[in-house]
Amino acid sequence: MATLKTIGTKVSSASTLYEGERKGLRAFSFIHVADLHLGFSQYGLEARREDFDRTFQEIVDKAIELKPDFVIIAGDLFHQARPSNVTLENAIRSFSRLREAGIPVLTVDGSHDSAPNTITSTILNPLDSADLIYHLPRHEGACWRKQDSCYVYGIPNFRTRNKTEELLPAFMEQNKPSPDPSLFNIFVLHMAIDLPSVKPPYIEAEVPPEMIPEGFDYYAAGHVHKTYLEKFKTGLLAYSGCVETVDYEEAENRKGFYHVRVDENGKASPEFIELESPRQFIIIEQDFTGLGPSKITERAVQIVKDADKEGAVIVPVLNGVLPAEAARSEVDVSQIRAASEKALLVHPVVLLRESEVAEEIVRSIFESEFKDLRTKAFEYFLRIFSERYSCEEAEKIARVAISLIEPLAKKQEDKVKQTVEALVQ
Repeated sequence: MATLKTIGTKVSSASTLYEGERKGLRAFSFIHVADLHLGFSQYGLEARREDFDRTFQEIVDKAIELKPDFVIIAGDLFHQARPSNVTLENAIRSFSRLREAGIPVLTVDGSHDSAPNTITSTILNPLDSADLIYHLPRHEGACWRKQDSCYVYGIPNFRTRNKTEELLPAFMEQNKPSPDPSLFNIFVLHMAIDLPSVKPPYIEAEVPPEMIPEGFDYYAAGHVHKTYLEKFKTGLLAYSGCVETVDYEEAENRKGFYHVRVDENGKASPEFIELESPRQFIIIEQDFTGLGPSKITERAVQIVKDADKEGAVIVPVLNGVLPAEAARSEVDVSQIRAASEKALLVHPVVLLRESEVAEEIVRSIFESEFKDLRTKAFEYFLRIFSERYSCEEAEKIARVAISLIEPLAKKQEDKVKQTVEALVQ
């Protein structure tokens, strides 16, 4: 049985954020998890697909040990709307274990496991029909109740901001949110709420906060891969984060879920449970400005060798500006990949920039008092090609570049071909 490892949250005393006033509630607890991305064969590796399955198995182990009243999965259970048979089989096996333990699983769909059309629908529907999960948006009122304790309401994912603003009001009109003041009320969604403290720079905030109803004590959210816990409207807004590393830039994010205890007065005490199974990522960022490709390759190889660790994914991030005569393609990425003896994978990320004509030089050329655009363009091309060729060669290539402008614009393919062939002869 996996051991439990708890770590602190962003809020040192989350339970003080919301103080319920109800009396006579039956105390209970639930697990809030999201973004499992089952079936993701990251980097094309079967081992990575197995990692995501293993993480889900650990979540189930911990759930059975914690004995919550129910589990909420706030979207992106799967990485694709149509997961592979092996991924689906493993998920069914894990859900069956929860069912046997008497732990219901409540879900909403996410941006990955919801299909982009109504015909295909979502794989969560047949899992619901098999009584392995309770898919909230599919049921009357989009809700689930547990007597004397809680009311849970969930909305589907609409994939974009425009679609959300168009379709969510109609969904909630048909399935009216009905939080019960005598119960603990939970709102489940898989969207980034447009709040400055929530919105990551890399995804669209699909829903404005004013579209989310009040009257709920806990907003169980998914989609944002970093943990978040703050007061929101009448309760707590929580993003449990992703349970594995989907992108190397998220490697340092905590991996786990919230175990939320609710007492007889409706006071919620979320505790973050850290997972032990996610694979280790080692991210090494290095600035190679001024070094040539061969030297960069040599140093990157040594960096990988120094960081080599059994089973890890090593991501050397190559930053900097190359010398004028060098190109990114000259860096030997295959040699860097082969530098490890122990790691599962070395995944170089080449962000090197090739030298360019300084912005002030470009501006001076195009803002100067030349007679026509052709002359300005020639001067610009000459500056560029002078970085890599002799003055004579740079002038020759610049003239050819100028001569190509008109036939390219007029789609005179024969003339373009003739000009290029003359250059390479």
